[in-house]
Amino acid sequence: MFGLFKKKSKKEKLLEKYNKLLKESFKLSTISRKESDEKMFEANEILKEIESLKEE
Repeated sequence: MFGLFKKKSKKEKLLEKYNKLLKESFKLSTISRKESDEKMFEANEILKEIESLKEE
């Protein structure tokens, strides 16, 4: 309960977005390969941002 109003860091927000895109990509993989690949590309771009935050 004490962490109820704690703000998320930029890294935490990016990780959530990354995981969301991976799930969407997986769901789309059974329907449309092209859309799945687009989501995977977006997820990889976010992963690059996360990695650049670690270096700083």
